Amino acid sequence: MNTLKTKVKNYLLILCAGAFIASCASKKDVVYFQDASDYETIVSDNTHENTFKIDDVISINVSTLDSEASLPFNVFKGVMTNGSRPEQLDYIIDKQGNIDFPVLGEINLIGLTPEETKNLLKEKLQPYLKDPIINIRLVNFTVTVLGQVNTPGTYAVNGEQITVLEAIGLANDLNIKGMRKNVLVIRDFNGTKVYTRIDLTSKDALTSPVYYLTQNDVVYVEPNNSAIKTSSLDNRAGIAISVASLLITTTILLINNNN
Repeated sequence: MNTLKTKVKNYLLILCAGAFIASCASKKDVVYFQDASDYETIVSDNTHENTFKIDDVISINVSTLDSEASLPFNVFKGVMTNGSRPEQLDYIIDKQGNIDFPVLGEINLIGLTPEETKNLLKEKLQPYLKDPIINIRLVNFTVTVLGQVNTPGTYAVNGEQITVLEAIGLANDLNIKGMRKNVLVIRDFNGTKVYTRIDLTSKDALTSPVYYLTQNDVVYVEPNNSAIKTSSLDNRAGIAISVASLLITTTILLINNNN
């Protein structure tokens, strides 16, 4: 019986050691930008601008020196009371890519940048207003980070731009099990999904077409080989422990019966 216990114990130790070794990730699997040299300079013109998509929620405020003249071109919730303006309402881009703008009617914004939208509105407002000031903001700018990160979730973006690195930072970085070489970015172009992969272990990630994210992008980090092997070994170890326990219990019962 002691010999059996010793064999089982040794077998379990081997399984645990194998699981530990398999779970160890090498430096090349976890370090970012491995091919970047010291003091190397990468020049980026940063010309990225997000364009409006279907279901975007945008805030548009029109103002002029004559505040009364610009009032009809803003949409408010309720009426003015005690000289205080009510909350201004946002616009939702419909399935045809339009918003219903006061006085001007339907305006198509699909594929336009905020700056292009400003210029379009200024042109359409020329017959009504002198030197209008237009402020535009994307209200529902969010990105989702899933998979092998420390805090997966959907995050609101306060500014007009966010990079894939900043999104991963919001999710508190990749964990040790995340595959840095094959991060997937899923982008929706008005119903058409585009899948692009980016290698964060290379400096080429900084010039990737998905380095700058757009609204509603999804970043998915798949498990690396170490995580997959560990999961497989964990399952095998669980089965082995169950079998070993059964064998020990059966042996003890047989010995007791023989005695």
